[in-house]
Amino acid sequence: MTRQPRRLSAHRNLAVEGEHLPKRPLWLCRRCGHPWPCGSARLALVAEYRDMPVSLFLYLASCLHEAIDDLHRLNPSVTGNAADMFDRFLGWPTRHRRLRAAAGDAASPPNS
Repeated sequence: MTRQPRRLSAHRNLAVEGEHLPKRPLWLCRRCGHPWPCGSARLALVAEYRDMPVSLFLYLASCLHEAIDDLHRLNPSVTGNAADMFDRFLGWPTRHRRLRAAAGDAASPPNS
């Protein structure tokens, strides 16, 4: 039987104790109050989607779209610029994958 990953849903109304989920429409972490995805949420997402990187990007892209809508509806003048929003939701997994790949390359023995 294949284990289905437990999805950290941006649509969930109640956070399970210990989970770093977004509080909408502010898009702050329900647990620590930092902009979501906070560091702990990022670690949980990377672990949860470790074998499904495309699914992680699709999930975060949908969160980005919803966050832009929510934040713009709250206060259009302070939604943030597109580059910052993109980096907040989609830039970090790209950096994480590059760092992980570089670490894997450094750990592998050189070809003889």
